[in-house]
Amino acid sequence: MRYSLLVISQEPGDAEVSEEAMNWGRAAFDAYAKSLDAAGALVSADILQPVAASTTISVRDGALRVQDGPFADTRERLNGTFVIEVADLDAAIDWARQCPGALYGAVEIRPSAIIFRDGEWHSQP
Repeated sequence: MRYSLLVISQEPGDAEVSEEAMNWGRAAFDAYAKSLDAAGALVSADILQPVAASTTISVRDGALRVQDGPFADTRERLNGTFVIEVADLDAAIDWARQCPGALYGAVEIRPSAIIFRDGEWHSQP
């Protein structure tokens, strides 16, 4: 089963994070990604740029609307994602528990409904 682990927290600029804490985070996320990869569970991982770098689009009545920044203005932000393939939700919870982001924010575990693989869409069990 494929799951997305969505790392949600304040951005470093919003939370006054020290350089020491940033160094700890870099090392912790590096070790976490390497452990997922070594276990054969990691599909992909992304640490996202700050929300200020985002662009949100929508199409209404055929017209493209482009907005600089996020769709919603909130304190908590989606800061990264890990896509994993594991046996079940219990395994996904165990990996999410080990995510460094869980220590200062939250990790939302969301199962994939449909995935694109080998040129086709596949439903997840």
